Amino acid sequence: MAQAREMNPAPEDFAGSSPVQVLKRLFNATRPKFYPASVLPVLAGSAWGFAVAGSFDWGVFIVALLATIFVHAGANVLNDVSDESIGTDPANEDRIYPYTGGSRFIQTGILSTDSMTKLGIGLLVAAALLGLVLVIDKGTMILWFGLAGVALAVLYSLGPVKLSSIGLGEIAVGVAFGVIPVTGAAWLQSGVIDSSVILFSIPVSLWVTAILLINEVPDIAADRGAGKGTLPVRLGLDATAVIYLLLNVAAAAVTAWLAVRGDLPILAPAVPLLLLVLAAKSALAIRQGIDNRDAMTAAIEATLGIHTIGGIWITGCALYLGLFAGGT
Repeated sequence: MAQAREMNPAPEDFAGSSPVQVLKRLFNATRPKFYPASVLPVLAGSAWGFAVAGSFDWGVFIVALLATIFVHAGANVLNDVSDESIGTDPANEDRIYPYTGGSRFIQTGILSTDSMTKLGIGLLVAAALLGLVLVIDKGTMILWFGLAGVALAVLYSLGPVKLSSIGLGEIAVGVAFGVIPVTGAAWLQSGVIDSSVILFSIPVSLWVTAILLINEVPDIAADRGAGKGTLPVRLGLDATAVIYLLLNVAAAAVTAWLAVRGDLPILAPAVPLLLLVLAAKSALAIRQGIDNRDAMTAAIEATLGIHTIGGIWITGCALYLGLFAGGT
């Protein structure tokens, strides 16, 4: 018999006032299982920039990576605050912890709404300070990347717009965790933005959009009740499954087009094409929805794997060009 999964974090695991326990609470409140969604785009973009420039600035890379992680962490925390305020997380009985339904830190009393708000804002301020370091070193061009990323992070959950509630959250996340960090990291290393690097960023955008899309499936009932109009809420399971599969097909197609153009090695499409097997199986699970919890959980984990494997693969392809093929 399969072991039942926990529905919430255990408050006793995060209790205590020691510095270690405080840091443990703050770190886990940011939902670190999803950090690959911010780390991999910076790795991929930096690898592309190295292939273009033929050199690598480690200092700029580390600052950019930390800034992107802080934006991601802050966005996750503020999203929890927003979902608590509109009632979707408290009402979410179909969640698959720790993947959907938020960190559950507010609902279990591990951190208060006020503490989470301060944490989220603090993380965005830290990201802004790191961004200022990049502006001083590289010029004002990087300022626009940073402002766009922070704006999308905030508008996804907060303010009068709340992109996640009007069916635009998926696009916002795809841009914020794909196009912006990939092209920004590439520009930091090479000083070049062209059609090739924008195309290179698209598979990462599509894979991370697929993560958000499938994570929204178990939350449909709670989101609908709270008036949060995600795409699964608006379109239903069958259409969501089709969109999910198309995202993965498009990621493989763009990678293949980059290889045809000579911007990536000829074998670059191999792994994205193989990952379509996992994507097809996950799309079937989406059609069943939360009624098959085990299949839904496996599909979410497979989608995280697709993003991770795909991101590492195209990063490796860009590094290969820089190290062995004379660059892009």
